[in-house]
Amino acid sequence: MQVPEKLQGVVRGLHHVAIAVQSLETSREFYGDALGLPAAEPELVPGQGVRVLVMSAGDVRLELVEPTSPDTPVGRFLEKRGPGIHHLAWRVDSVEDAIGVLRSHGVRMIDLTPQPGSHGTIVAFVHPAATGGVLMELVEDPGQDGNHAH
Repeated sequence: MQVPEKLQGVVRGLHHVAIAVQSLETSREFYGDALGLPAAEPELVPGQGVRVLVMSAGDVRLELVEPTSPDTPVGRFLEKRGPGIHHLAWRVDSVEDAIGVLRSHGVRMIDLTPQPGSHGTIVAFVHPAATGGVLMELVEDPGQDGNHAH
């Protein structure tokens, strides 16, 4: 059944789970060699201060994120909490529209405007204080099937 667009929610599905790691190369040994997950080439995302390695587990996308320096958000996360799940990323049709909807509901955002993400995506982060402690990312992915970017 087709749900009318005005009744559809902001989130279209899970885009990826991001895991903060100290080293992409070391982590790739476990995820790639031991688990056998295929990987793309690492990508530098200067605006986020990370190198990202996208890996696939069937239909599930994992993103290993390595800080470019200790004074980046992921660098501080690793210093405080150590390696592990960093954030959940939700696929949305339009990051700009999603920010507007969330703000209209009083949701605290880290990014008030869309930012460039890895692999041609557009992203914005939702503050974990608004989500029960989970850092969440909104991802507009023009290259992903089923995403109708504006």
